[in-house]
Amino acid sequence: MSKTPVFQLCVLLAGIALAGAAGAQVASACPDLPGNAGLTWEYRGSGDTQLCRALRPDGSEVFGMAITAKPTFEPSRSDRAERSQVGGRDVYWYRTEIAAKPGVEAREALLELPDGRSAHVWLQADSEEKLEADYQLLQSVNFGAPAQVAGQ
Repeated sequence: MSKTPVFQLCVLLAGIALAGAAGAQVASACPDLPGNAGLTWEYRGSGDTQLCRALRPDGSEVFGMAITAKPTFEPSRSDRAERSQVGGRDVYWYRTEIAAKPGVEAREALLELPDGRSAHVWLQADSEEKLEADYQLLQSVNFGAPAQVAGQ
């Protein structure tokens, strides 16, 4: 499995963190969350990059996404795991490894948004059941009009 996408994401996140722009719930930059999920967005942005992390009330991350003008994730077919939906759009999920968290189910997906930007979506779960529950939440995220599947 390639560790390059995770490294690229870490570099992207570090750059956004250094930029210091932060906000709590930023409806215009992050998609709408399912109303009954009890989640809030943590938002950080810099230039044309928006980082949105869906957080539980205890502050733990359920899933996150980097919304950028150009894709920040290059999927590898050999890492393809499952197919589901994010915001009503079909996506392929790709396995990834997190060196500091062996045994964690980590997935990444890429989708093209209606305005031409890309969303690199990721999640981590301690079990297959939690992974499925997170997939269910992501189906209800609202980006707007449907777009094509990216990374095929």
